[in-house]
Amino acid sequence: MKKVLVGAGAAVLFFAGVGTAAADAWHHLPAMAPQGVYFSDGKYQFNPPERNHGAFEWKGQLTDALPNDGHNVYMLARAEGHGWSRYNGKQRRTVYMHQSNWDGAQRYTNDAEIRACRDRGSLRPDNCSPTLAYHGPKWN
Repeated sequence: MKKVLVGAGAAVLFFAGVGTAAADAWHHLPAMAPQGVYFSDGKYQFNPPERNHGAFEWKGQLTDALPNDGHNVYMLARAEGHGWSRYNGKQRRTVYMHQSNWDGAQRYTNDAEIRACRDRGSLRPDNCSPTLAYHGPKWN
């Protein structure tokens, strides 16, 4: 009887672990391509509270798609409705980005937004991709 209870307990722990692993797995971010910018190979995940501040973590390749226009490219991301965090790319290059965004007042992040933009200077507005909004799991 004792072995049966130990086996059942191990099975419960195993399946609970599988659910946790699936919840914090990497997910695909679609390509973002407003004029002059190309963000590709994107992935994101919502980390559990005990890892990386419970952050919204994202990564991908940011490319200056119009290298001769003289404008820089950047990514904007925000967590839990706070202000946008800006991550600059490089003119005439492709750069790999791997960033995390979180709200320090919370144990984990479950709402985040991200977009790719081109900096067109002070006289013209920047052009950005549509904002992608993601909602993560409710960690206990």
